[in-house]
Amino acid sequence: MEYFRSGLKSVLGAPPPDQQITGAETVERLVSRVSTSTLLEDRRDACRALKALSKKYRVEVGAHSMDVLKQVLELDRSDCEIIGYCLDTLCNITSKEPFEDENESTLPVNINIGEQFTEMFIKNTENVALVLNFLEEYDFRVRWPAVKLLTSLLANKPKEIQDIILVSPMGVSKLMDLLSESREVIRNDALLLLINLTKSNANIQKIVAFENAFDRLFEVITSEGLTEGGIVVEDCLILMLNLLKNNTSNINFFNEGSYVQKIYPMLILPANIEEIGWSPQKVSNMHCVLQLIRTLVNPNNPVHIITACQKSIRNANILEALCNVLMASGVPADILTETINTVAEIIRGNLTNQEYFANVMAPSTPPRPAIVVLLLSMVNEKQPFQLRCAVLYCFECFVYKNEIGQGQIIQTLLPSSLGTADVTTGQLLCGGLFSNDSLSNWFSAVSLSHCLIDNPAQKEQLLRVMIATNLGTQAVSLLQQNVTYLQQSNRLQSKIGILMLLSMWLAQCQQAVQIFLNISGAMAFLTAQTSASEYDNNEELIQGICAFIMGLCVVFNDNSVQNYSKENLSHLIEKRVGIETYCKKLNEISRHEVYAKAAKQPQVLARHSSDLLLEFEFCKLFKSFEGVIINALGVQRDLHNGISELSLSEHENALLLQYKELIRDQDKKLQDLQKAFTNSQREKDMLKNELEELRQGNSQLNDQNTLLKAQLAANSNSIQTLDNVASPLVESISTAVPYISKNANEEEKQKLIQDLQETKEELDRLRKDQEDLLELLTDQDCKMNVLKNRLRELGEEVDDDSENGSNSENEL
Repeated sequence: MEYFRSGLKSVLGAPPPDQQITGAETVERLVSRVSTSTLLEDRRDACRALKALSKKYRVEVGAHSMDVLKQVLELDRSDCEIIGYCLDTLCNITSKEPFEDENESTLPVNINIGEQFTEMFIKNTENVALVLNFLEEYDFRVRWPAVKLLTSLLANKPKEIQDIILVSPMGVSKLMDLLSESREVIRNDALLLLINLTKSNANIQKIVAFENAFDRLFEVITSEGLTEGGIVVEDCLILMLNLLKNNTSNINFFNEGSYVQKIYPMLILPANIEEIGWSPQKVSNMHCVLQLIRTLVNPNNPVHIITACQKSIRNANILEALCNVLMASGVPADILTETINTVAEIIRGNLTNQEYFANVMAPSTPPRPAIVVLLLSMVNEKQPFQLRCAVLYCFECFVYKNEIGQGQIIQTLLPSSLGTADVTTGQLLCGGLFSNDSLSNWFSAVSLSHCLIDNPAQKEQLLRVMIATNLGTQAVSLLQQNVTYLQQSNRLQSKIGILMLLSMWLAQCQQAVQIFLNISGAMAFLTAQTSASEYDNNEELIQGICAFIMGLCVVFNDNSVQNYSKENLSHLIEKRVGIETYCKKLNEISRHEVYAKAAKQPQVLARHSSDLLLEFEFCKLFKSFEGVIINALGVQRDLHNGISELSLSEHENALLLQYKELIRDQDKKLQDLQKAFTNSQREKDMLKNELEELRQGNSQLNDQNTLLKAQLAANSNSIQTLDNVASPLVESISTAVPYISKNANEEEKQKLIQDLQETKEELDRLRKDQEDLLELLTDQDCKMNVLKNRLRELGEEVDDDSENGSNSENEL
């Protein structure tokens, strides 16, 4: 009898010595144990074992145990240990990143199994609400895994989790309470969770902000040592940035809540900063602080918010602290660059802040204005490129809507009875304008052009500036020297910079146009450039800007130069260039890719010096006057030719009417074509949406297919094992029947027969499950084939993996 009992034990319990239980079988037994055991200890042990297997056998654990784990979370919530095991297991199977010892042999390479299990878990939104409820449990074994699980779910399905948490009662509040957690590991992971949760979701950002987020974050930052602290300080600042970026409601709340003042202590540098240096983490923390300030005064914010924040920053002495950082020694180049950009946006368009900055003196001997020290760096080709760009942006912001500052800069260029031995801003800009460094030429030209924006008085003042290119040579006007440099230079960047300066100078200034037209060779140069037919190395930009300057000379011409009156210039453009060619050259500017980049924002953003060609204010100027120039040329042409329908002969008038009729027909055809194009575009969009839906459906079916194959493989292994064990057992029982009939008793026979019957039923059940899975798998393949055919009809390239699928089924 012991022989038969050992055989039954091999089926129901431990395997025989020559059999090895697979991972799938082990998972199935553990899942069965969790779902059927009446003792909490047994369920707890099984959950602990599932957690241990969830990394190596993630597919098997996820496919078989998810429902059971959710059941435990609901029914055994009073036991912190088993809840912790379940949460850890769910965290592992939904992990976005694969584990080192994970068995991936049965999975396609492009399948993110964690994302698929996340999708399965959140189909019932109550599951996420259940995990949120566990955040209220103080026990470390529950609270920490709950935070990690939510982080994992959010990493896989951010939009869906955001929506679920947003509508969950007190969902955000439960997360915010974690910032007051005394156990740092939970608090730090909660910070990372909130960073991901608040990305690109204005509603959640507002709720988090009004849940006293700023107070709690500043408390953490202070307790961690401000910018001298570790990565936790950086995480707090990143979360603040998420809450404020592109969210005017939160910016207003931050400003009115007196949180701006709390930034000031983070900008104070230790007295011995040169000795202790800047650690990498301090550099990162300082970057985040500067980004935080820039978010408040970003030029894209509403004007009233920018003005209010600029005032609060000045009153909180933050501008003073930043200027101290600018003038400090030993500041890393990247921090110095970002500090300059931050100061720039604090003073941009704010006269009080601009006046403060104008009076900041550098600690040098003799003391120099900070603006002069910065310009020295801008025109120095040995300085880092990004630093020079930042100085340009700071100078632009200093003179932006600042007529007083613009006048002070231009004044340093004019002859003065007061001799000064020190270098001035004007001298630096003029020196950089005609130096041997093309980037300095461009920076200086752009800087001078910003001193002339919306300031006709300074444009006239600049006409008085005389410069001598060499010692002992006769001084010439700055305007004439610019024209001479254009004619002699072959540097693309330098020429574009000076042409932009001339455009800003001549626009809305008749006196400047008059003097420019009197300069020998000026119009000849512009005409030659505009009529040129060859393009080389962005030459179309130079030709386009030359055309633009010619147009400005027409629009702002007072007819005081006899040979270049409005009428004469229009005739020159029509005969020497051609109206069609001229308009084409003019359009080349706005069609160029650098125009689109430069017109986006005031700050100059470029990775390489060669990328600097056009700049923001010139793009605004061009956009304002392009149409005005075209209209002016059209009017002048009509006046010059004197053509009207009344002056035409009968034959010419009939011909004109014929052309008008032809134009009407062409216009009607064009409108019909535009309607057809619109309809085609709409149909294309519909097909595109349908294609996207089909792709998503195909992707979901692929993922479901993968899980089904994994389950089928697990069931096949189980059936094979049962076959291997049951077959010899049945044979043994059949051999022993005569012995049983002679020697066994009403009870041993019945017990043995009952066990045998249960074994057969289990084997039949597993076989039926396999047949059901095969049927479901076949149905999935049919659906996938239908989708693939539809995708092919829409012109998509679809890999034909039917052969691989058949091989997989045959192997199963």
